[in-house]
Amino acid sequence: MFWADTLLQNIKDPQVINDSFTPSGMVHMGSLKGPVIHDVLYKILKEKKIPTKFIYGFDDADPIDGLSPNLQMSHSQYLGIPLFMAPAPSGSGSFGDYFAEKMKFLLDSLGIEAEIYKTSELYKKGTFNKAIQYVLDNAQKVRKVYGEIYKKEISSTWFPMQVICPNCGKLGTTKVTGWDGKEVSFSCEENLVKWAKGCSTQGKLSPFDGNGKMPWKVEWAAKWWTFGVTIEGAGKDHASAGGSYDVAMKLTADVFNAKQPLKLAYEFFLSGGKKMSSSKGLGLTGEALLEVLGPQRSRFLMIKSPPNQAVEFTPYGTDSIPKIFDDFQKAAFSEGDQKRAFNLSRVGQEEKVPSVRFTTLAQWVQMPNMENSVKKQGLEEWEKYAKIWVERYAPESEKFTVQKSVPDAVKNLTEKQKKYLKKISSELDKTWEAEAFQKHLYDLAKEIGISSKDAFAAIYLSLIGKDHGPKAGWFVFSLDKEFVKKRFEEAGGNPNSPSLRGLEESAAISMGLLRLARNDDRKQISPDIFSISEELKNKFPSTSVGIAVIKGVNIEKSNQDLEKEKAEVLKSLDSLTTEQLGQFPEIISYRKLYKETGIDWHSRRPSPEALLRRVALKKDLYNVNTCVDAYNLIVMKHRVSIGAFDYDKIVFPTMLKFTTSEDEIHLLGEDEVTKFKTGEIAYFDQKGAFNMDYNYRDAQRTAVQLTTKNVYINVDGIFDIAPQKVEQVLKEACEKIIKYCGGKLEVFGVETAYL
Repeated sequence: MFWADTLLQNIKDPQVINDSFTPSGMVHMGSLKGPVIHDVLYKILKEKKIPTKFIYGFDDADPIDGLSPNLQMSHSQYLGIPLFMAPAPSGSGSFGDYFAEKMKFLLDSLGIEAEIYKTSELYKKGTFNKAIQYVLDNAQKVRKVYGEIYKKEISSTWFPMQVICPNCGKLGTTKVTGWDGKEVSFSCEENLVKWAKGCSTQGKLSPFDGNGKMPWKVEWAAKWWTFGVTIEGAGKDHASAGGSYDVAMKLTADVFNAKQPLKLAYEFFLSGGKKMSSSKGLGLTGEALLEVLGPQRSRFLMIKSPPNQAVEFTPYGTDSIPKIFDDFQKAAFSEGDQKRAFNLSRVGQEEKVPSVRFTTLAQWVQMPNMENSVKKQGLEEWEKYAKIWVERYAPESEKFTVQKSVPDAVKNLTEKQKKYLKKISSELDKTWEAEAFQKHLYDLAKEIGISSKDAFAAIYLSLIGKDHGPKAGWFVFSLDKEFVKKRFEEAGGNPNSPSLRGLEESAAISMGLLRLARNDDRKQISPDIFSISEELKNKFPSTSVGIAVIKGVNIEKSNQDLEKEKAEVLKSLDSLTTEQLGQFPEIISYRKLYKETGIDWHSRRPSPEALLRRVALKKDLYNVNTCVDAYNLIVMKHRVSIGAFDYDKIVFPTMLKFTTSEDEIHLLGEDEVTKFKTGEIAYFDQKGAFNMDYNYRDAQRTAVQLTTKNVYINVDGIFDIAPQKVEQVLKEACEKIIKYCGGKLEVFGVETAYL
């Protein structure tokens, strides 16, 4: 029997379910588990025709006792102030309402059917006046419960109440020291807590009608007593032995003389075996979770296992997200507990559950010309989740890009693999269905006497430079036939096959992305334009640099359409946190490079991290000009550094190399020149350095200005930022610059250290 059905099987009387959230910051995905669990219990009780009420509260009467890094500058003065009294980060409404609205949106998205209340309003309305009177009159009983739970004596001068200081407006700094039946004596103490300073005001006032609040453990029990709550679960951090759950339960029994609600403890979500923590960048925000899983898979993740079992969910660089989709699909066509979990996860209009696996769809969205297959299989709804997974969370092994030139990896193909590719090329003109062609690929492998593993590896190596990839039959037929034929002929060792690129090249030519050199190796940039020093190649063989030149640009201060696109990108990154930045492989790669070249990345952050950090801290983006602002969109999308320079101010050739202590650079915006340390990495032309530490800062003399007519662009790759990724980022940067600045691309290519 499903765990929730078991829990409720003997319940017959009317029920009141309660849950609440303190709206003091970003909603972590773990904060959604409670409301989903309680909503499932509510829906089952409704099925059983048992009169049930589900209430969900925002505890906005609590004081602000901590702030995220992006709010420390603007809101530190409000520490100790109740959430409902402090201003919102947006400047409109209260601090509590600002974050409560974010949670409300998530609750609505998840189909949570609860009556919403705000604790501050209940205090103001006098809803808790009876409970306040009761706990103050019975303060000694409350002290006794605390003493028994915590095994220490509680001072007779402590009262279960705090008031809002009429002088400074703070709640967290006040201490109630007396009660005469109508008013409490209080002091606003300077050093009562570490996170806020009191004003030393002393006096007497009524504790009723919103002038103060009970400590939250007492308040918890008071809610149960006031509302007649019969069911409320709690997370493991509250439900451990001797924790706040136990205190509230004992207060209910020993002070309020009331029946305790049904106890339900639920475990944490784990990420990499550790408890999820928004402050440590483990796990996802609630918004990010729904964006990649959707409401139904999110609910399913919360309830598919009994609440007392910890759930491992490590989203970045793993198959955790595809596995949830797989489990959801299996549950849809199964029976028993998983089918029950599936049904209780449904939200709103019934969604068709496709039979195609999520990982297959993730491959399709990376393949051209697969729109009809996606539509035919009814995958339009899931398509958006697959794209997000590939872009933000998938390991590099699950990503692929069709290479415009023959990948260097084909030089290791065996003669049988080359023969296999040539055979495929000769048969592509026949009429095939993808499924039949997939079977034929196996038959061809047997005919040639090659294992299917080696056969398919040859296909993938020649197209994407990896030994694995999407289902080959579908993949081959998603590409231009002439392109594939010629690629397989080239990879198969036919020296006379022209290096054409089919539709890939046609698209490239249409926007000017025609490479100057078309030799089969990856060294496509003339040394007269750019090179990587031998010393740098030897120390960092994973280095790759994309170089492009666009001539005839028209750069403006701003562009209305560009500003709209920037706003859309910022909206898509609304849930980004500074902690999450350290999870991205691109940011990790740049940090690693900085560390190995003696740079403290905490004080000199890699350019993509610095840009995204501004976004995470809710700061406005710099408005530089249409060229810089355009390529910054691509930086934010891919987290790969890009630089653009005035081509006519550069004295060619240029080189990426190590610096010496004698080198210097006059940085943009600085009055004095900056001296390099030995061993940093910088781009040099014949006049000196014009860019330092992988596009961290640029020189004044080569900066892109409104008068710039020709632009020189570089893209930096290192460690986990592969040349294929560099090429993709360079292509998108060029497209974006040309879109908003015009011009014609005359140089495009990627230089790597290992050739």
